[in-house]
Amino acid sequence: MTLTNNELIKIRRHLHTIPELALNEYQTQAYLKQVINRFPQTNLEIKELPELPTALLVLVKGKEPSRNIGYRCDMDALPVDEVNHLSYASKNPHVMHACGHDIHMTVALGILNYFSVNQPKDNLVFFFQPAEESQSGGKIAYDSNAFQGKFKVDEFYGLHDNSQLKAGVIGCRNGTLFAGTTEVNVTVKGKSGHAAYPHLANDAIVIAANFVNQVQTVVSRSIDPTKCGVITFGKFEAGVIRNVIAGQARLEGTIRGLTQTMIEFIRQRVLEIADGLEKSFGCRIEVEYNQGGYFPVENNPKLTKNFIDYMKNNSQVDFQETTPKMTGEDFGYLLNKIPGTMFWLGVESPGALHSADFLPNEGAIQKGINAMVLNYRMNLEGN
Repeated sequence: MTLTNNELIKIRRHLHTIPELALNEYQTQAYLKQVINRFPQTNLEIKELPELPTALLVLVKGKEPSRNIGYRCDMDALPVDEVNHLSYASKNPHVMHACGHDIHMTVALGILNYFSVNQPKDNLVFFFQPAEESQSGGKIAYDSNAFQGKFKVDEFYGLHDNSQLKAGVIGCRNGTLFAGTTEVNVTVKGKSGHAAYPHLANDAIVIAANFVNQVQTVVSRSIDPTKCGVITFGKFEAGVIRNVIAGQARLEGTIRGLTQTMIEFIRQRVLEIADGLEKSFGCRIEVEYNQGGYFPVENNPKLTKNFIDYMKNNSQVDFQETTPKMTGEDFGYLLNKIPGTMFWLGVESPGALHSADFLPNEGAIQKGINAMVLNYRMNLEGN
């Protein structure tokens, strides 16, 4: 069977009704298997992963394979209450495909469907990945040796939808597409006391406020202005009542950079600032980092040049070269281990990614499928 455009839209809308959070994509996985089992099975092999039970790996066996070309799409949704009044709106309370992973999965199914009917020259490995939004599903899969043996991947490709590009536009760039991200948690330990006797206490709020102010100089005064880095603390908790000096404060934030070197530099500067404040205030400051698999998405130079050249010169593809974004994506971990390319698919939504009114244009689905089918057949395999 070959999926029609109407069938693809029906699949996407069903996926949209059943969004699930990271590592809980059981209903999503069951539906994906149901759809894939309708395809010709002669050259297909499906594998599940014990370490990542909601994931799916699908091998399409090639006619004369010399390599395994991987395609990754993510499956999880976000804890967002949808405000779009659609017949196919989310049926799961407080969960929504606000990042468009339902579009990602539908495009992947369309590409897989094409090659299940039209056997490729090389092997193709499709990775339906849980837990992109949190928990680093790509890292879990790689670290558990998912891409070994038959399912070895020599080069990886994947897309992310883009609400600001017109529907069906393919966007890409050489170098970094998405920033790497690191969670940073800071605990300031001073000494509590009566508001009337500050000299007998060690005010954690004052210390934490100094910390936040000093950290903001890292980007403005320690980084080359032509380079990119971000450090933001979005959460500050301290104190229990107005007339008690807080003995402890907690900060939660994020560090972002277009290279891993930049992220590590910012992390080191934050530690140095914390060390200096400990000496200045006679307090204790604990800094914890958690990067997981959210490395910068750094496209492989050779593969990406070939990808961009092909898309630019193909009259059937609407291509646009894009700038890097400071958003994060755990495909960066896989590209840190396996060469490959991530690209944008325009969906021209009136609402932004991760917003409750995100509403992608479904006309992008078939265009995304066509672009990748053509790329595989003509650029990668030279058919």
